[in-house]
Amino acid sequence: MKRIGLIVFPGFQVLELAVIAAFELANIHAGKPVYKVELLSEEGGLVRSSSGVSADTRRFGTARFDTLLMTGALTLLPTSEKMRRYLRASLRNARRVASICTGAFGLADAGLLDGRRATTHWAFAQELQQRHPAVKVQPDRIFINDGPVWTSAGMTAGIDLVLALVEEDMGVETARYVARKLVVYHRRAGGQSQYSTLLELEPRSDRIQQALLHARANLRDALSVEELAEVAHLSPRQFSRAFKADTGQSPAQAVENLRVEAARALIDEGNLALGVVAQETGFGDPERMRRAFLRTMGQPPQSVRRTARQQAGALATA
Repeated sequence: MKRIGLIVFPGFQVLELAVIAAFELANIHAGKPVYKVELLSEEGGLVRSSSGVSADTRRFGTARFDTLLMTGALTLLPTSEKMRRYLRASLRNARRVASICTGAFGLADAGLLDGRRATTHWAFAQELQQRHPAVKVQPDRIFINDGPVWTSAGMTAGIDLVLALVEEDMGVETARYVARKLVVYHRRAGGQSQYSTLLELEPRSDRIQQALLHARANLRDALSVEELAEVAHLSPRQFSRAFKADTGQSPAQAVENLRVEAARALIDEGNLALGVVAQETGFGDPERMRRAFLRTMGQPPQSVRRTARQQAGALATA
């Protein structure tokens, strides 16, 4: 039996306890207790969540767990020295250590993420990078697996992470069964975006916003800086400078991200050949599109298509 420890603390987000259901359903599918989930805290007993709902826990100590999951909160809360010591020991004693949402800050405070790729809720990603420069923060990811350490994005992304853990332990069929019972996709790939490109860029200037809307509506065009600058009624030099100041990206980066987002939607929605998808979204050829996907998503279009078909199959049999 694999013991799963779910660590909570005063003010934790109660929605993250939903991941327990994934382990429970995996047991049902297996017809035997493969997983045993225990709620852990520093002092044990009832621990009050941010919503006022309390969870009954046992005090964490020397007991060994297969997997430890650190929950998060709606706001950043300080990590005690006792918690940090326990998390550091967990990396030696457990097979896997994972975090949900802002639980990544607890792992980072304990040094578990130094030198590793990690993610968290997009709204806190910059703060995580500033506090812990040794962490390779990747804000545009649903979840990340770096060796024995896993991190996930917002609260519901914890379900995607746990589905991946179940798939690693028990295979794809069990993970599909769990996803169907939870009425979720077979699982979003770890590289899937947390949010849309336009929301990410959040331009303050109406001129830059108009240029981005023009780009999204005309992805098949070349979309040179000169063309976008003309839409914004600025010189190319002024436009490039203003665009970078407003969005933090170059026009070329933003256009590539818009194209990847549109291509991913086409791949998810239908059976267009990848060459056609590349043409429709302005990449021109599949190789150029593949390189862009690897840069922005960490996986090629073929993997995205494979995941989309798996998800469609799971929904069809739900």
